[in-house]
Amino acid sequence: MRKILLGLVLGILPYGALAQETAQVQGAVKAVREYRQANEDRIMRELREFLAIPNIASDTANIQKNAERLQGMLEARGIETHLLPIEGRGPVVFGKLEVPGAKRTVIFYAHYDGQPVDAAAWTDKAPFEPTLYDNAIEAGGKQIPFPAQDLATHYKDDWRIYARSASDDKSPIVALLTALDALNEKKIPLAVNLKVIFEGEEEAGSPNLQHTLELHKNLLGADLLITADGPVHQSGRPLVFFGNRGILGFQLTTYGPIRALHSGHYGNWAPNPALQMARLLASMKNEDGRVLVDGFYDDVAPLGNVERKALEAMPKNDAELARELEFAKPDGGGKSLVELLQLPSLNIRGMRSAYVGEQAQNVVPDKAEAALDVRLVKGEEPGKKFDQIVAFIRKQGYFVTTDTPTKEERLAHPKVVRVVKDVWNYPASRTPMDLPVSKALIQVVQEAADGNAVIAPTLGGSVPMYIFEDLGLPWIGVPIVNYDNHQHSSDENLRLGHFWKGMETYGALLAGLDW
Repeated sequence: MRKILLGLVLGILPYGALAQETAQVQGAVKAVREYRQANEDRIMRELREFLAIPNIASDTANIQKNAERLQGMLEARGIETHLLPIEGRGPVVFGKLEVPGAKRTVIFYAHYDGQPVDAAAWTDKAPFEPTLYDNAIEAGGKQIPFPAQDLATHYKDDWRIYARSASDDKSPIVALLTALDALNEKKIPLAVNLKVIFEGEEEAGSPNLQHTLELHKNLLGADLLITADGPVHQSGRPLVFFGNRGILGFQLTTYGPIRALHSGHYGNWAPNPALQMARLLASMKNEDGRVLVDGFYDDVAPLGNVERKALEAMPKNDAELARELEFAKPDGGGKSLVELLQLPSLNIRGMRSAYVGEQAQNVVPDKAEAALDVRLVKGEEPGKKFDQIVAFIRKQGYFVTTDTPTKEERLAHPKVVRVVKDVWNYPASRTPMDLPVSKALIQVVQEAADGNAVIAPTLGGSVPMYIFEDLGLPWIGVPIVNYDNHQHSSDENLRLGHFWKGMETYGALLAGLDW
């Protein structure tokens, strides 16, 4: 299998060049591994201290602390660093390391902000106090103390650190810097000039990134951008991806009586907005999960031959994944997960109306709310997609408003819905898989992964790579964290075996990437 995977991209290379690059990659992997094994305590302390700084994008004071910590981490490695300011927000952290004789420049992108937290939903109730477990919590893992600094205790691969941004995206940043440390100590030269862009607003939709980068275009000269965002493949194998989906978010509110009413006195007579919302949402998809909004799939850009072949070569692990996630039948009408990731999706990300559980009250609610997201694929435009959805809602008999409905509007229309588009929305992006740089990067990652990496046309998640595509810069994703990391939810975690391997992958790219 390893020979087949490598043969897909290496057949055109002369043997001498291939042998030389293989030796460079394997030497870098060995150097990073040896360095990590000798410096695990230092590496873990740097990561833990970084994770302990709260990093919600709207918490400007703490985001600034994260940026300043990053500046110190970069400058300690001899990287020229600038904080590119954003009014009222944390800065974009930019760094540059020039390498004598290097002909190519690679930008490494990650974000240092994290998703909001509900501390009560976390097992340890402290999302910004990193804790160590001997396995995943859902696998029966138990909390254990961090090894004492004076003990030569190796961190085991299955151990996990639990904290917000442990995987998304602080650990890839530390992995990259550790790889630099290792190559420097072992006197292995970098093959490329390195630049870094660390963003503090990605989880808020990157509303200021494009403008900030356009103001500093002189800093962005490069031949490739590598994004660290996202997890490895659900099989647990390393991943290289060439596209990501865009995103459109919006909120719906349906209305009943002007105030909540006693369900005994008014039930069966007063219109129930929760039921209206349920019916409206259910009308948007059929039993197989296909979206019924008119024109929803019309603008999907088809995959090319190279992308289709990559899809066919990806692991067939849907059945195992469904068992792990404990559901009997997936949506999609028989299509595999990787096939469905090439299509736009419509997801209900949250619903709310009155109260449930111990707080449940016998009322007809006054309103119901739902938050939805649409993941967009190449060829689709967020504004057009939103218009299609609004048209569909009107087709269901709703009066649509973008403001709180007036008394006159409520009295004039039996079904009223407020539709508000999120501020942050952006399109999908994709880099051709057959570019020389694409083939070269696949080669390096496969060598570092013993031919075991998965090559994917598209990642399911959304990252603002369209900004770099608009700037004419090809980009490729090389994530390193475990797929079962609870990304965006409570108990976010990092499996240390993936962290270690990620350092080796980044070291291999820094030392061996050439095209």
